[in-house]
Amino acid sequence: MRDAVDTKPPLPEDALALGQQLCFAVYSVAHAFNRTYKPLLDRFGLTYPQYLVLLALWQTDGITVKTLGTQLGLDSGTLSPLLKRLEAAGFVDRTRDRSDERQVLVSLTQKGQDLKSEAFGILMEIGKATGCSREEAGALRDALHDLTQHLDRPA
Repeated sequence: MRDAVDTKPPLPEDALALGQQLCFAVYSVAHAFNRTYKPLLDRFGLTYPQYLVLLALWQTDGITVKTLGTQLGLDSGTLSPLLKRLEAAGFVDRTRDRSDERQVLVSLTQKGQDLKSEAFGILMEIGKATGCSREEAGALRDALHDLTQHLDRPA
């Protein structure tokens, strides 16, 4: 019996080069976004993860910590201190759900709601910083969402 012939083409010599890795490109762009957002959010005393919480709450106010964690991909050990700081800054309130005391609801305060109008300015600045049109940014976002879904599928 003959050994099976490997018909796969050989990998290019630079296949393991750092600059060729999709994961490194995503990692690098995440850091670049954080650097770009930082001065925009500093004037509000917010970190990027806190801003993400506010974005989620501007979409759906009064949701459980568990739902918020699922949306953001954060566990309660990461999310709880973040919410505590947002509450201390006056952006959110946390209350026990009257129908289920085990659940904690997160709601925007008036200060948190008022910040939403400022967020459009942040969005415009980020749009300029990317150099992408709305269509290009949307296509990139959709491709990254698809990539996330593929990576999150069970093996």
